Amino acid sequence: MTLALARKWRPKSFTELVGQEHVVRALTNALEQNRLHHAWLFTGTRGVGKTTLARIVAKSLNCEKGTTAEPCGSCESCVAIDAGRFVDVLELDAASNTQVDNMRELLDNALYAPTAGRFKVYIIDEVHMLSRSAFNAMLKTLEEPPAHVKFVLATTDPQKVPVTVLSRCLQFNLKQIPPAQIRAQLRAIVDKESVAAQDAALALLARAAQGSMRDALSLLDQAIAHGAGAVEEGPVRDMLGAVDRAYLVEIVQALLEHDGVAVMSAAQRMAERNLSFDAALEELATLLHRLALAKGVPASLQEDDPDYDVLSSLAERIDAETVQLMYQIALLGRRDLGLAPDEYAGFTMSLLRMLAFLPADAQSMATSTSEKRPPAVAARKAVAEKAVRQARPEKAQGAAPAADAQAQPTAIEISDWRALVEALKLGGMARMLADHCELRSIEGSVVTLSVPEAHRHLSQPAYNDKLQSVLRERFGKQFRLIEPALVFAVLLGREDKRRLDQAIEAIDTDPFVKDLVENLDAKIIDDSIKPV
Repeated sequence: MTLALARKWRPKSFTELVGQEHVVRALTNALEQNRLHHAWLFTGTRGVGKTTLARIVAKSLNCEKGTTAEPCGSCESCVAIDAGRFVDVLELDAASNTQVDNMRELLDNALYAPTAGRFKVYIIDEVHMLSRSAFNAMLKTLEEPPAHVKFVLATTDPQKVPVTVLSRCLQFNLKQIPPAQIRAQLRAIVDKESVAAQDAALALLARAAQGSMRDALSLLDQAIAHGAGAVEEGPVRDMLGAVDRAYLVEIVQALLEHDGVAVMSAAQRMAERNLSFDAALEELATLLHRLALAKGVPASLQEDDPDYDVLSSLAERIDAETVQLMYQIALLGRRDLGLAPDEYAGFTMSLLRMLAFLPADAQSMATSTSEKRPPAVAARKAVAEKAVRQARPEKAQGAAPAADAQAQPTAIEISDWRALVEALKLGGMARMLADHCELRSIEGSVVTLSVPEAHRHLSQPAYNDKLQSVLRERFGKQFRLIEPALVFAVLLGREDKRRLDQAIEAIDTDPFVKDLVENLDAKIIDDSIKPV
């Protein structure tokens, strides 16, 4: 009979266990120094090795060569424990033995000496499922059990285990296994099974397992069957319903080039394949996260990574701030996907939002400030400065240079923002807002500012209006303020202000109101005007 891979390749010793080095180190030292506690509690999500560790501990305690951190695996006791038929190792599922009577029967048997082994080991899986009465029944025995009794408890939800039980156990928290370690283990297994497998396909399975080795092996079993004995990227993507990263890379490249047609074309082809757009936004956020790591911490990108070439290429073309902005928009888009008319609309609106808020020179900003600007950016800058000079009226003879500089728009370098803030006549919270703003881009007569997520609380309408009025008076340009995490709030606030301005203008120009003001000395109170 062919066993499932998750059962066939279950670790049988501490050295075979993957991803739980901190727990293995503690247990190994305890066994080697013979400092044996009477109760252990293993916690962690499904498939990370709780029950496997419990069985290895049982073998270490009852191996015929003595208490050891390296059970032989070949003696009668080790073989029987691996097969689940050792009389002195009792493995219970608390989910199906929740009652107090089951616990009392178990504890009554604990009084008797072991039959074949050195210790009686009670492995209680999903211990949080026990009833309160069952927990109370085991408290005293759990605190002071006979010398020949050891308890090994396992749970996926330690919050539901009473504190009185937790305090009587040594607790070990098993962590989720990193995708890189899962992928390496899958590679070792497919090599031993003589199964042809692509690294990209194994990486997909490792990410889909979400930290669970058992889930990864189950998915590998399914992938082998789905691919008729081979594990290839295309069939695995189809099996998982995963989005082909080629679409996402194409979308990111099109966004950097401000090519809306290419962006929508890729989205349309994804819709034709009936792909999940929720999964697409999740994969897009994952790609941007990895891109941010490659940009900020280049050493984190390994050359054996299947995406190494793609991520390296994109990291050279994009700046860190743009990655953060796109990542934030992807998260917001996924959060609001359920509110969209349909998934396609929600996905494409997220892409259009990225397209709208990406700086025009996002690619050039990736280069160091000490490096020379690319020719295309320099040409755009020269054209913009020429347009500004042509828009200026000729200086009047004898006019004060300082006054002229104050009155006329001037070209602004991105690196000059801090000096510019010092020169502005601002105080209070408006000044604090300006101190935390970043100049993102200059496009014609529009200058775009951005407020980082950490200082979003400073972006209040009153402070925004004060800052924008001072900037408009100083340069004669329109300024817009964006917040990557609050794009909707900013746009909504601007719309409310626009409607209020229209309402005030309508009142001011109304013939009846003008007649009241002129003939009856009436006064318009702007604060009382509300848009309909």
